Order: sequence, then structure tokens, then C-alpha cells
Amino acid sequence: MKSLKRWIRWGCPGHAFMLVCLLLSWAWPRAAEAPTLRVYPTGKIYEYRWKLLELALAHCGGAAGNLRLLPYAGDITQNRSVRLTQSGAIDVVALGITADREACLLPVPVDILKGIIGYRVFLIRGPDQGRIRGMDDAGLRRKLTYGLQRDWADRAVMVADGCAVESASRSENLFPMLMAGRFDAFPRGLNEARQDLAEHRGVFPGMALEQDNAIYFPYPVYFWVNREHAWLAREIERGLNLALADGSFRNLFVSCHSTEIALMKGTRRHVLFLSNPLLPAGTVAPDNGWWWQP
Repeated sequence: MKSLKRWIRWGCPGHAFMLVCLLLSWAWPRAAEAPTLRVYPTGKIYEYRWKLLELALAHCGGAAGNLRLLPYAGDITQNRSVRLTQSGAIDVVALGITADREACLLPVPVDILKGIIGYRVFLIRGPDQGRIRGMDDAGLRRKLTYGLQRDWADRAVMVADGCAVESASRSENLFPMLMAGRFDAFPRGLNEARQDLAEHRGVFPGMALEQDNAIYFPYPVYFWVNREHAWLAREIERGLNLALADGSFRNLFVSCHSTEIALMKGTRRHVLFLSNPLLPAGTVAPDNGWWWQP
């Protein structure tokens, strides 16, 4: 395998992609004779990320367009997924950028969510609507306790900005903790909040979406691969840039986030802006223009 990687890195450019395909077919599981990429995270709220990766690979043409995405089946944390990508058990993860992740993995430096994941609304207990309505920045920082999973990057962002945070080891634990009064608000992305309410209201009928406030911090989301798979990162980046150029990237984003974009146009929330000390120096700020004009 080392000799193949050396040929890919230094060999004739005309043969490089053929060798990449050979490496893929040798090193990765096969299903219906199509090499696979094992990906994380998985689930309904992440479907857009993998539709975008499929779009990028299709734009590359040739064998790249035939790569089949295989969701990683394990119930793992984000930190665990990084370690599994380092070890080769996962091929591509789609996660927010932090300096720690940049030190461990190779990023594809194209923000796949255009900053929308940094805009968070709150799941709360319904009777608290009146108490939270009208809070200013100081109130949102000092009068509320937020619930977040322990290894989520936004937890560190909110702590650094002076917010009180209650942590859990798994995200599913946060819903009963919220309803038991362990904290006041569960920050969620626009698409996440909608899905959470649909999935959990039967168990927690008193859970509600807070109507008047939000937080925002710059938080680009990238595809990441093993640092030894620079050729894969280059192919994904090339495909994403081709999709940006022909408009199909934006069309997919708008199609998959149409409900969230309509909500942003139809409501005006007070937004608490936070800094993000986790971003590596030189990180380009997200371009929010596809979904928000604050």
C-alpha cells in the first residue's frame, strides 16, 4: 500500500486517479462491486451533508462518481469519530472546524453549511416562554443555563463566552434533563430543533421552541479525512468547487433548508452574537448570504 501511495503522490498525473481507484477497491469494503466511503455523522438531520458529498463526487466524474457512501453504524461521540477516522475505520466525517480537529485530520476547506449551523434557537419548557421573552444579551448570558453534549464544540464556545452550561455524555439525555429543570434552554440548529420537536413531543409534550431569541457564532462545517488521504480531500474539494461554479451546490442547500430559510425571512429574533475561540487562526468567516441577512 505504501508503494501505491508513493505512486499516487509522485507518479505520472495521467495515472494518478486510476491508482486512487485501485487503492479504494483494495483497501475499502465492497458492495455490489462499488467501493465505499464510510461516513459520520448519520441520521435524518445530517442527510444534506451526504447528499452534498455525493454531488461533489459525481462532479468529479469517472470512478469517483461511483463511490458509494456507507453510514457508520456505531453510536459514537464526535471525538470518537475523529479517532476512528485517524485509525481508518471511518473515511469521511462532516464536523465543525476546531484547532484540535485540524491537528488530527485533513480538512476539505469548503464550508458545506454556509454558517447556518452556528445559528441556534432554543428548545425550552413551554411555560418559560414569558420568562425568556424580552431578555437582552446580559440576560441570555447570565439568567439562563444551557444544556449541551459534553464533547460538542459549541459547549466550549458558550463557556468561553460566559454562559452557564450543563453537560451530558449523550445528546439523548438532554431532553429529559431539560424537562426535569436541570437547565433552561437546549440550543439547536434550525433544522435540528424542528426534527427534535417532531421526534420527542410525544414523550415530552411540554417541550417547546422558544420564539424570540437566538444565538449565533461563526462555525464552518467541513468534510474531514485521514491525513494520509490527501488525494481524497483534493477530489472532494474539486467536486465541491465545480458544484459551486455551476450552481448545483447552492440549489441543493436551498432545497434542503427551504423551511429554515422561510423561517428566517418570516421571523425576527433578538440574536446574541458570540465569538468562537476554537477556530484556527486564519479561518474564513462563513458566508451567510444564502440564508440570512441580519
